[in-house]
Amino acid sequence: MFVDGYYNELSYFTEDRSTLKKAFRSLFSPEVFYVAEVQGVIIGILACSHHRQRAMPVELAPLQEAFGEKTGELAYNVMKNEFNPALPYDEETGYIECVATTTKARGKGVSTALMKHVQEELPYKRYVLEVTDGNLVALSLYQKFGFREIERKSEEDVEGIGFSERIYMEWRKPVFR
Repeated sequence: MFVDGYYNELSYFTEDRSTLKKAFRSLFSPEVFYVAEVQGVIIGILACSHHRQRAMPVELAPLQEAFGEKTGELAYNVMKNEFNPALPYDEETGYIECVATTTKARGKGVSTALMKHVQEELPYKRYVLEVTDGNLVALSLYQKFGFREIERKSEEDVEGIGFSERIYMEWRKPVFR
């Protein structure tokens, strides 16, 4: 599911989906992942991490085992700063770190159902996420959920990564009085 959802980005390391699956299979923190399933088949995932647990801490060994020594080290060096540092948020903030659906499930409410579940069932009062300016579908989805932009960070190597800004958005649970 992760490889399918992020294939465009991950195919930089290899276009072989089975190698990508092997590389990332052991890196997930299942305790922060939520899945949508139909008849035993996972059709969507959403990770909501927090300041104590990231969704996918990157390790060198599995990447080198899957990609080879040099490409594995490259993948690790590219991804470690993105996925390993502790989040700068308090205990009341959940971080939406990964949302993906199968191609067949897109546009059918799977991401909506996952997001609603997390917003309603998890104890966080605030949710934060990052989306790139090139991902207009996701940006639109998050705005539909009531997320609002709180910050933008420009990227230096625009051509190498395919987007120019990271957009940070937040959503707060309504307070009833």
